[in-house]
Parts: sequence; C-alpha cells; structure tokens
Amino acid sequence: MALAPGADAALLGRPHLYGLALAGQRGVEDVIRNVVAELDLTMALSGARDIAAVTRDLVSAAG
Repeated sequence: MALAPGADAALLGRPHLYGLALAGQRGVEDVIRNVVAELDLTMALSGARDIAAVTRDLVSAAG
C-alpha cells in the first residue's frame, strides 16, 4: 500500500479505462467502488480504523 510509506496519493492505473470501455460511466463507478471496498477490507484486516492508521509498521518486506 503506497500510503503506508508516506505517499500523498496513489494512482489507480488502467482499471478505470477498462470499466469505461466495458460499461461507460457505470463501469468506471463500479471499478472505483470495488477499489474502495478492497481498501476498506484490507484496512479492516490489518486493524487500521482509518487512513491515518495506515503506517509503515503494517507493511512487511517481501521475500
């Protein structure tokens, strides 16, 4: 999660374009809704109650 190391923002990339191509505005809204739901779930599973609680100690090194 880019926010943990101190990022001010995180970009979504191409998924919103795929949603647009498949279903227009509704597709983009669905993609954004799904990304927000995934963030909410990940935060809940990590014990973070809000964005401010997402800190470096929640991130583990790969490997």
